[in-house]
Amino acid sequence: MSKETPCVAVCMIDPKTKLCFGCGRTLPEIARWHAMDSSERLAVMASLPARMTEAGLVPISGSQKRA
Repeated sequence: MSKETPCVAVCMIDPKTKLCFGCGRTLPEIARWHAMDSSERLAVMASLPARMTEAGLVPISGSQKRA
């Protein structure tokens, strides 16, 4: 994946938080990702670790796919 995407190819949305288990983005963010400019994407990416922590989610990496 590109350096300007947090995608780890684990696209599963948590029904409680509405965040992707793999990257922490919301569906609206994922949908408009390619329309965002570089600075907007980088700003979203900078917020993802704290967002995931606050939501109590542990990111699932591409090598840790759920059974």
